[in-house]
Amino acid sequence: MTCGLTSHFRMLGHYNAWANARLYDAAARLDETQYKADRGAFFKSVHGTLNHLLVTDRVWMQRFTGEGEAPARLDAILFETLGSLRAARVVEDARIVAYVDGLDDARIAGAISYRRVSSPEQFVQQLAPALAHWFNHQTHHRGQAHVLLTGLGQPSTELDLLFFQREQAAAA
Repeated sequence: MTCGLTSHFRMLGHYNAWANARLYDAAARLDETQYKADRGAFFKSVHGTLNHLLVTDRVWMQRFTGEGEAPARLDAILFETLGSLRAARVVEDARIVAYVDGLDDARIAGAISYRRVSSPEQFVQQLAPALAHWFNHQTHHRGQAHVLLTGLGQPSTELDLLFFQREQAAAA
């Protein structure tokens, strides 16, 4: 049996993949100029914001698992085209889902040790709060990308967790 946190983080992993797919569907309706236009966001464009999400997911997955690449810059552009970025996103989302689906109560109750991208300082943190931060961070930047897409004339894409939960309940 798993605790509430374990099933909660599993749900968030699946929600994350669902929300990313919807966001990428909306981004695919942009032309290249719109997609890469500096719109004054923290990571400038839809392109920069989606790259940042992949960067930070890779950084955190390396911290959680000890495996995979961890880019050295939070503003790194890992892929120049939406198509190649989306392909990498699908692979990373599958990796995230596999990771959270493999968590158990003992791991959730454990800790991780890591250093920040911009600092040699070592941190030790309980896994549960680190996972909560990570999923919250993803939602935060997806919200920024959503605003950029709306400003570029794309119809509103529902990304709320509640819509995912309803869809899952209907499928069950």
